[in-house]
Amino acid sequence: MAALGVPQSRAQGKYPERPIRLIVPFPPGGGVDLTARLLAEPLAKALGQTIVVENKGGAGGLIGVEAMSRAAPDGYTLAVTGVSSMSAGPHLRGDKLPFDPMAFSHITRLVRMPLILAVRNDLPAKTLPEFMALAQKSEIRWASGGIGTSQHLGGELFAQMSGLKMVHVPYRGTGPALNDLAAGVVDAYFGDPATLGIIKGGKARAMAVTSGERWSVLPDVPTLGEAVPAYEAWNWYGLDGPPGIPAPIVTRLSEAVNKVMADDTTRKKYDDNGLHPATLSHDDYVAFIKRDSEVWGKVIRTGNIKPDD
Repeated sequence: MAALGVPQSRAQGKYPERPIRLIVPFPPGGGVDLTARLLAEPLAKALGQTIVVENKGGAGGLIGVEAMSRAAPDGYTLAVTGVSSMSAGPHLRGDKLPFDPMAFSHITRLVRMPLILAVRNDLPAKTLPEFMALAQKSEIRWASGGIGTSQHLGGELFAQMSGLKMVHVPYRGTGPALNDLAAGVVDAYFGDPATLGIIKGGKARAMAVTSGERWSVLPDVPTLGEAVPAYEAWNWYGLDGPPGIPAPIVTRLSEAVNKVMADDTTRKKYDDNGLHPATLSHDDYVAFIKRDSEVWGKVIRTGNIKPDD
């Protein structure tokens, strides 16, 4: 847990009057965690209150989001959300999902970025065509940060469209998956921008990215769409609160976050880590979640994907 920001003087009775809890529904070390920590300090300054970042991982991000959903609707408990909780959860768990993501107090999308297909250093494939050829004749064991995460679904979509021999190995978070990729325990990993660390450190190789066009962060790395036409997948993280937060507080938070994310210094920190600010208005954010849910719902049904518990 980390507390960032120093309270400033403000009028009595104005939100916020005490620290705000920001739940990260994954362990430390991944893109969700980094997104929250890059946001916490400038948002604390903008709101004049401390932001307390709390990691609460498990069940592909659902445990932390559920904790947020049960909090008082007063704007003092928020969570970083994403594909697993907002888009995939309803299709994976149906009536067993412990919350309704569309009932949340939707604040804004925060960032949008492609996934990275990284491979172990000693994989006998140096180029994307060689990787495709290898996966046609032998099984590729590929990791993700968990069932129903954007990593899992991006990899599953690729497997469905390519028809390659690929065996999914789900982990409980980005950190453990990255460790095993670096150790050569798995062949490949569909990862978030946290994967850049081990790539730059020489512990794994970037084979491809999932964006429609080549990514500025890894300009020499091909897209998977270059090998499988029309393939494209994006990851994203948003900011949400429990159902029923008063509209003025939602507006206050939305305006503060959008201002922070538009700041050149903050934006550069995100961009340098492969997390690209992509905020939306409340209505556009809600519409985006619905579209994203349709995309990943189809992948889940086609792959007959089931939750891991």
